[in-house]
This record gives sequence, C-alpha cells and structure tokens, in this order.
Amino acid sequence: MATKLQKWRGLYSSLYMTNRSCVGFNRRLIHEGPDTLEELLDRHLVKKERSLDEEEEEILNQRRLTSTRREALHLYRDILRATRYFMWPDSRGVLWRDVLRENARKEFEEARLEKDPEIVTRLLIGGREAVESAIDKLVEKQREQIEKERRGGGNR
Repeated sequence: MATKLQKWRGLYSSLYMTNRSCVGFNRRLIHEGPDTLEELLDRHLVKKERSLDEEEEEILNQRRLTSTRREALHLYRDILRATRYFMWPDSRGVLWRDVLRENARKEFEEARLEKDPEIVTRLLIGGREAVESAIDKLVEKQREQIEKERRGGGNR
C-alpha cells in the first residue's frame, strides 16, 4: 500500500513539474490559491475607498469603546472593594458583601451587550452614584455607632 502511495506521489509530482515548466501552462491549481476566504475576497473584490472622516469616526468610536470599557472595569472593581465593608448578614444569614457582589455581577452581565454610548454612560454614572451613596451611608452609620458607644461608655 505504501509503495502504491509513493508511486502516485511520484507520478503527481512529475506531472506537476512538467506542466509547470510548459510555456503555455497558465492555470492555477487549488493549493496555490488564497489561504482564507478573506484573502480571496480581498484579491477579487473592488474595495470602496474610505474617506478620512469615516476613518477618524471609526478611531473615535474605538477610543470611546475602550474608555467606557475601562470605566466599567474601574466601577466594577470599586464595587468589589466597597463590598468588603459590608460584613454583617442579612435576614437569611447571607453576608451583605456576597449579596451586593452577586447583584453587581448580574447587572454588569445584563448590560454587557449594550452598544448605545448614551445608555452605557447613564449606567456608568448611575452605578458610580450608587457606590458613592452606599459608602456615604455606611460611613454615616459607623459615625452614629461610634457616637452611641461613646455616650454609652461615658454614662457608666
């Protein structure tokens, strides 16, 4: 079987080399063509020239997407950092830290495929305000707790 295969390979290569060396041979074989469909289309389709305005617009859109992604990641990390301070359990016995992290993850996953820059900006602003509000309330409650302990300790 192997000898037959070698025989066919030898016959094919000799025919291929003979045909390639012929003067009138101008036909391309399949394996000499483009490697991918994109290469084939690039080679044979007429491309529309892009204006500078379109290119600049695309660059700006890429920058906007990159900056909003960066902002979203920054907000998500800030949420995770802020949840470290919520160490008491809720009515079910689950730590508030875990509940808040779970909800944040769910909201980010729901908004993941949002493409409208205005909506993305609104979500980022709303998320940032929610984190700041939660931290401010936590700080205020901590201050009240410290004052209550001071007053209780001073009366004894």
